[in-house]
Amino acid sequence: MSATALKLARGFSVPDLLDRLDYRRAETDDEREQIFRLRYEAYLREGAIGPNFTKKLYDRFDDAENSWTFGLHVDGRIVSSIRICISSPEHPMTPAVEAFPDLLEPEVGRGKIIMDSNRFVADANVARAFPELPYISVRLAYVASAYFDADIGTATARREHQAFYRRVFGLKPVCEPRDYPTVTKPLSLMMVDCRSVRQKILMRYPYFRSTFFERRMLFERAPRVPRSTAEMLRTKLPSANVNEAAEADSSAIYLGGR
Repeated sequence: MSATALKLARGFSVPDLLDRLDYRRAETDDEREQIFRLRYEAYLREGAIGPNFTKKLYDRFDDAENSWTFGLHVDGRIVSSIRICISSPEHPMTPAVEAFPDLLEPEVGRGKIIMDSNRFVADANVARAFPELPYISVRLAYVASAYFDADIGTATARREHQAFYRRVFGLKPVCEPRDYPTVTKPLSLMMVDCRSVRQKILMRYPYFRSTFFERRMLFERAPRVPRSTAEMLRTKLPSANVNEAAEADSSAIYLGGR
């Protein structure tokens, strides 16, 4: 999101920070590692995962063709991250589709486009100073739903995080919390008809509006042969052990989603 676009927002408590924010798709090794570490710290802090010696959290969807991982940068530092996965007839699988096949595979079979936002985390210190940071971050999900003309929006959230997604996007839980791959706490699937809420969301959050140029800059990319995360990290594993990871003083917060 450009500084010009962010200036459209009104009522923020830290307006000077808006000029320093920038959305970037994570494409370099350094950006991806920063995000994987931010995720790890956030999930570990909330007890959503156990410690591991890499001090990173990633999975196969980070390398998927239908997946876009973003970092929100402030003064060159990544302060929050969200991953957007798009289920389509060409690439149906996303984290939510994989975890809730009974609820989503019928929609996939009908040819629906599903926008699955997940792995949403933020730096706890920045979020405390800038409480609008979660809203600015999840704006990317709204922009994605417009760019891909999504039929359905999903989020996988713990019970205590559901109020946020209901308030911002009108998402509603469609099942009781279930055991979920890669995390230790159960999550529910939340869903919404994207087209039915699009205008309501804009009325409440006018700064979610985007231009076609911005949407293309964020989500259009040339075909590539992805370098796997495992390959990227193979020669960069730290020497930290599990005990050191467990004792780490994390300063990130996990805001829901696999």
